[in-house]
Amino acid sequence: QVQLVESGGGLVQAGGSLRLSCAAAGHTGSTYTMGWFRQAPGKERDIVAAIKWGDGRTYYTDSVKGRFTISRDIMQNTINLQMNNLQPEDTATYYCAADRMWRIGFATQSAVYDYWGQGSQVTVSA
Repeated sequence: QVQLVESGGGLVQAGGSLRLSCAAAGHTGSTYTMGWFRQAPGKERDIVAAIKWGDGRTYYTDSVKGRFTISRDIMQNTINLQMNNLQPEDTATYYCAADRMWRIGFATQSAVYDYWGQGSQVTVSA
């Protein structure tokens, strides 16, 4: 089992920045990819960014490229999502997730991920 505990999030004005963190505990050696998803009310849970524990390769959905940065701290078993130039359309609940399957690329469907954090609210006002 892997436990994911998120921190960060909050309320910010458009153009502002927030940072999310996700601390992983348990059998973290069994996970290969960590991802951040978001879900707005009435919408599906969509991937935002992902990172490989091993080599640090990253993936970003098009809408956040150049604004968001995902990073990992192997010693702390933590991943972070730095979100800059936030816009109202970024408002959502953000979830940290872990994928146990080794893959060459990145899985972008939420159903593939095995473990989930509790969710952190990010609200961006216009």
